Amino acid sequence: MVAVPRLRIVRYVGLAGAILLAVAARLGGVLPQWRAGVTPASIWRDDHGPLVLTGWLLGTALLAGAWWAARDQVPSTRWAYVTTGLWLLPLLAAPPLGSRDVYSYACQGAVLRDGGNPYTSGVRELGCPWLASVSPTWQDTPAPYGPVFVLAAGLAVVIGGTLFGTLTMLRLYALLGVALTAACLPALARRRGVPPQRALWLLLGCPVVAVHLVSGAHNDALMIGLVTAGLLVTVARPSRPVPLFAAGVLLGLAIGVKATAGVVLPFAMLAATAGPYRLRTLLRDGVPVGAGAAFAVLAVTGFSGLGWGWVDGLARSGDSVQWTSPPTAFGLTVDYAARLFGARTDAVPVARLVGLAVLAVLLVVLWWRARHRDPVLGAGLALAATVALAPVFHPWYATWPLAVLAATVTVAGTANRWLLVPGLWISFLTLPDGTNLARFTKLPGALAMTAFVLVMVLIGVRRSRRGPVDADQPTLAGTVPPQR
Repeated sequence: MVAVPRLRIVRYVGLAGAILLAVAARLGGVLPQWRAGVTPASIWRDDHGPLVLTGWLLGTALLAGAWWAARDQVPSTRWAYVTTGLWLLPLLAAPPLGSRDVYSYACQGAVLRDGGNPYTSGVRELGCPWLASVSPTWQDTPAPYGPVFVLAAGLAVVIGGTLFGTLTMLRLYALLGVALTAACLPALARRRGVPPQRALWLLLGCPVVAVHLVSGAHNDALMIGLVTAGLLVTVARPSRPVPLFAAGVLLGLAIGVKATAGVVLPFAMLAATAGPYRLRTLLRDGVPVGAGAAFAVLAVTGFSGLGWGWVDGLARSGDSVQWTSPPTAFGLTVDYAARLFGARTDAVPVARLVGLAVLAVLLVVLWWRARHRDPVLGAGLALAATVALAPVFHPWYATWPLAVLAATVTVAGTANRWLLVPGLWISFLTLPDGTNLARFTKLPGALAMTAFVLVMVLIGVRRSRRGPVDADQPTLAGTVPPQR
């Protein structure tokens, strides 16, 4: 047990970091009205620039350091709830941080309120009273989100009325999503044999959750909450058609927020079976989950009256070209190498297609292996693979696999660090006003990401040749048959 004074230090160091981030948000966060030509240098030259950047850097470091310090020694779920809740309070009273996406949500909701269809064109063409606050990158892009969230955004505009009211509603949605995850995660972790307080801490204590899900009000929070709830109902009520249908509805609603939640569905269908895997039991118990998801997607799409344009909108989500996506980084590296020889190539689209092909194969392999292991672990790994191989990566995407994998870590130590380290460096990728540092580090970032991926592939190949992992190494839930 950790000494009480040390726990108190961890709690209030994190709170100090959250307060500094709130100050940075107040002075230079994601405020209305886009400023053209924004760079880290231009932010530094602003009236409050040095204070904003210093507060952001120090605040993030304190928040991340406190998360790391208590990684293996969280005393109770109550302590995790109180501590992370305390960290969120300053950010709830400050402007958004880290991304301008919340203004895109508001404009898409305004288009729907005014009778338009945000899946047909960008908000510039369709009209929005707050267009100047939307990042130019997304002003001409149709909404890539599902009808569940677009309807919710429209409701936020109707209830909120003003831009401030709409942003408040959107942040309330995000907070509800985080609360739903926080309510379901302990029970899901217990069923995997994982200490619930550690699972809560791994997710809720992550600075990405505070900055991007709560402060930035990203709709990923709603998606994660629905996915976690759906998985919990699935593993809590296997072989029971009505609860499994309800679990499928929850997962279908998650897909209706962001379509990427769909990768969880095949694993949830596996988790619905009780006892050893059999094709007969999969058909008997998995079909209600799939049917519930299909029902939810079809019902919400039909109710919205917007059609299936949200599926087409997914193709435009890769308009941003950043090295934080490994396939994109590899394509950029090829392009940079070609320039050394005087050639001009465009390898990024090809690299992205290869990444998606690898992802498709990997998802099938993960599902096949999950038949006799832990489908919840398989779902978390599937989300991790989706994040790693997608054409574009944003920091808040890291919370998708983290929310599920946090419920699979059975042994403290190395396994924890595999989840913590990515969250630490990802926390520093965006400045308070939403400036993405990856935009200004394309060459070194692409080279570093490509080298990292190649090293990890080599390590994986070497380990696969050595045979099974030693029994005394840290493990994930499901490496032995899980409780169902």
